[in-house]
Amino acid sequence: MPKRTDIKTILIIGAGPIVIGQACEFDYSGTQATRALKRKRGLEWFWSIQILQPL
Repeated sequence: MPKRTDIKTILIIGAGPIVIGQACEFDYSGTQATRALKRKRGLEWFWSIQILQPL
């Protein structure tokens, strides 16, 4: 699949706050996806709605 250069904004929707007793795989996968996009596409700013600070 060719790399698309027309996409300027990406929204990653996470699983929300983790409750005690629930697995955190969804939160971890969202974090890893964010890091991969930042590394591969050179995107500079990512915001986490849960913690309201830049990653």
